[in-house]
Amino acid sequence: MRNGDALAMRPGLAGDFDTALAAFDSPSYTNRIGLPVRADRREELTETLTAIGAPLRAWYGVRVFTDLAPDDAEPPGSPEWERLLTAEERAGRTDPYRAVAALLHLCGVRG
Repeated sequence: MRNGDALAMRPGLAGDFDTALAAFDSPSYTNRIGLPVRADRREELTETLTAIGAPLRAWYGVRVFTDLAPDDAEPPGSPEWERLLTAEERAGRTDPYRAVAALLHLCGVRG
């Protein structure tokens, strides 16, 4: 899911401050391919998971360091690729980095 708590990060880092400022007030945005979509906030989804009997067990950030990479970017060479994956994996489970990730994975477990 798109991280609504960090929706201003991508446009802000790209220098699009009008879009960044708008992102603070709305979960709706236009994605990279021009479609109107929405983002979700972790706290709201945590409440939803609890309400359906699957409380949040773990959560991870995704695309902490790679969100601004062009869609058609080639993966880096082998040693660099391993460092990138290691950095992304560590950031995705470490505060405060995971909280500003472009995407989140939430894991709720029943029973």
